[in-house]
Amino acid sequence: MKINQFAYVPTSHEQILKELADIRFITPKTKKVSDPVMLYRQFLMKFLLEKQGHATRERILSTIMASPDQSVDEYTKTSATVSKQAFYNVALQLLQFEVGLDYDLSDPIKTMHDLGLPVADVEDPLNRDTLIDAWYLLLNTRTKYGQTLIDYLAGQGYYAQFGRDSGLKKPLFFNGKSQAVFNTSKLIREIVYVEAPIDSDHDGNRDLVKVEVIRPNETNKGIKIPVVFTASPYDQGTNDETADKLTHDVSKDQLTHKTPNDDTLADVTADEPNTSLPPETVPVQMTDTVEETFTKTWTYSLNDYLLAHGFAVVYSAGIGTKDSDGYRTTGSIDETISTTAVIEWLNHQRVAFTNRTDRVGINAWWSTGNVGMTGRSYLGTLANAAVLSGVAGLKTAVVEAGISNWYDYYRENGLVVAPGGFQGEDADILAELTYSRKQRANEYLKTKQSWQHQLAAIEKAEDRETGNYNQFWDARNYLTSDKAQADVLLVHGLNDWNVKPSHAYHLRNLLKKDNLTLKTVLHQGQHEYLNNFRSVDFTDMVNLWLVNKLYEIDNNADKVIPDVLVQDNVKEQTWHTVEDWGTDNSKQVSLADDWFTNVNDNQEFSNHMADDQFKSYVADTAKWRAELYKTSSSAVDKNTIKLLSQPLEEDMTINGSVHLSLNVTSDQNIGMLSAKIVDFGEAHRLTPTPTVLEPLQISLGYNWRKDNLREFTYEKKLSQFKKITDGHINLQNRHNSYQVDEVEPGKAYQVEFDLEPEVFRVIKGHRIGIILFSADLDYTIRTNQEINYQIDLAKSEISLPIQ
Repeated sequence: MKINQFAYVPTSHEQILKELADIRFITPKTKKVSDPVMLYRQFLMKFLLEKQGHATRERILSTIMASPDQSVDEYTKTSATVSKQAFYNVALQLLQFEVGLDYDLSDPIKTMHDLGLPVADVEDPLNRDTLIDAWYLLLNTRTKYGQTLIDYLAGQGYYAQFGRDSGLKKPLFFNGKSQAVFNTSKLIREIVYVEAPIDSDHDGNRDLVKVEVIRPNETNKGIKIPVVFTASPYDQGTNDETADKLTHDVSKDQLTHKTPNDDTLADVTADEPNTSLPPETVPVQMTDTVEETFTKTWTYSLNDYLLAHGFAVVYSAGIGTKDSDGYRTTGSIDETISTTAVIEWLNHQRVAFTNRTDRVGINAWWSTGNVGMTGRSYLGTLANAAVLSGVAGLKTAVVEAGISNWYDYYRENGLVVAPGGFQGEDADILAELTYSRKQRANEYLKTKQSWQHQLAAIEKAEDRETGNYNQFWDARNYLTSDKAQADVLLVHGLNDWNVKPSHAYHLRNLLKKDNLTLKTVLHQGQHEYLNNFRSVDFTDMVNLWLVNKLYEIDNNADKVIPDVLVQDNVKEQTWHTVEDWGTDNSKQVSLADDWFTNVNDNQEFSNHMADDQFKSYVADTAKWRAELYKTSSSAVDKNTIKLLSQPLEEDMTINGSVHLSLNVTSDQNIGMLSAKIVDFGEAHRLTPTPTVLEPLQISLGYNWRKDNLREFTYEKKLSQFKKITDGHINLQNRHNSYQVDEVEPGKAYQVEFDLEPEVFRVIKGHRIGIILFSADLDYTIRTNQEINYQIDLAKSEISLPIQ
């Protein structure tokens, strides 16, 4: 078990005294106590909550051991000093570790170090001042179940016991983080409608967007708070059945010859959007009172945590969703505008309405005007779009697995390439999936014909025939326009083959040029949230980050949170700080070098296989993958070139994008290449999806919601390999994704392309494998055409970015 902490802010003794007084551990009574033993006992009694009664708390102290033969109750009544050993024996029990199971009373400090928990750097025994410092550190130490001790205490009702104490600050900050002092039993839930400056359904009216607000009751008593906004197109429901019926059949697709062109970037640059709009709706009157409320079926548990800690939370599904106007457009500027319009309302630049018809206006009068965004996948995608739009009021975004360029989500180097796990999906399918507006019967009947026209226009413009980059995709490439003013915390899974790592990598490289603060957290999961893990204090980092950005408190967040934090892919629950994602240092090796063994002794391969074999693999691509990754005789040997490096003499960390330069010949006037880089070697590897360690163990506030404790754990069985990265390219797009060149049968071409960026440690004794083939049944169209390829290995090389 490892419990890493990256959000603790080193704090002076003077500041510690002030903060402990703010949270009521230091009181006028404890200020007068000079004896460290007596002060320690008073701290422990306060830890056990005064509402339990003095006798009850003493009994509990008698159950906590300070040494193998003394309880802390006895210890604090008989000892003249507080030893570090006794302090940390008790500390581990307060942190919910079990004696005999998790540690031994003989050496608690070693256990603290082994677990990765902080130990106060003070002399032994503790005096009054060092005891106070050690206690402060302990309250900021994470428990066995992944939350700081002070957050655990808050969930037990520590702050609730001061509910009638008007002197308790709201918001309240401790070690730079906001505390759970807000009453979640009296949350206010209200609906407003923001008019966005767009008319995406072309009905002659600006689009109204439904917005759901959850805010603490304390905002009705004069407290203004910042806002965390999650733009989720899934929030109002999805059309799973109709979207499934529209899914494209990639097993019937063929790689077709494309007419060569001389297109330049200017030719495929999207036109400026039409700025002519219907007139803005003017409120007939203003109010501070909403008309509608709601119950929430889906929430992001990080947002629930933030509600107790002094942030309002806002959800909006955007245009084309239930109870909103407009159409879904899968990532266009209209979706960005419907997102930024909500931010403008929260920032007091725009008026909302209390319902869809009466034109009664309402302001976000309870908001400070500072907005941050959270969310994963499509939610994080809209956060990316909002950041790069430069909308005023957006101070930061915590972007988890967000798309930065929709072409790279559904296409790659001139090929139609599906996001992992969603073969046959495309921009039109996602638009239909999220068009929950149709779930209202009147909206379904009113918009049925025009929505079908919209879907047909998307399907045509996305161009599954060529897979080329065009104006449709350029309009959905957020990286083409950087007006960012917000600080960004990027979070991405290094095993995410849905929203692939390149989305965060390219966005990071763009934002690095701006005068803003940028942090990156890279984990070993797939498409996962990270806020309820034991091995990393992600929630605390977000708390520290948002307090700095939205409450504008100087808490050293920019210095304390690492610039790049990476989870180790070999050691369980281990995290490293690295200088950057990507390195200029590279190892270039010819594919004909003696460092590689040509496993199947091929320099040529075919795309075609027997029909029954192909159908079997399409029905179950796991069978195909099993053969693809074999390093011995395989059923797909004639369809691949497999190269295997010599066993590594020392660990090698790949950090960045692997680059391939291949000398390729096709016997047809078409061709596509796929490449996978693989770690070969027997090992227990981490699960790409997290394991639930303890269900509903994390308290998000007093009498509030709970969350599961999760972690990436070792797989139970040894595995022989793991994919590091991969990539795909159409031979006709060997220069870029919009320029189409001819492929002459029998003529060799030098084709270069980057694979997905990674940070991956290949350990000593393992081998690095390169697998070259054509159709990737998991990602590309599943063509079984008779296309044969030759690779001149002597004229081909790999460039490995080595950390």
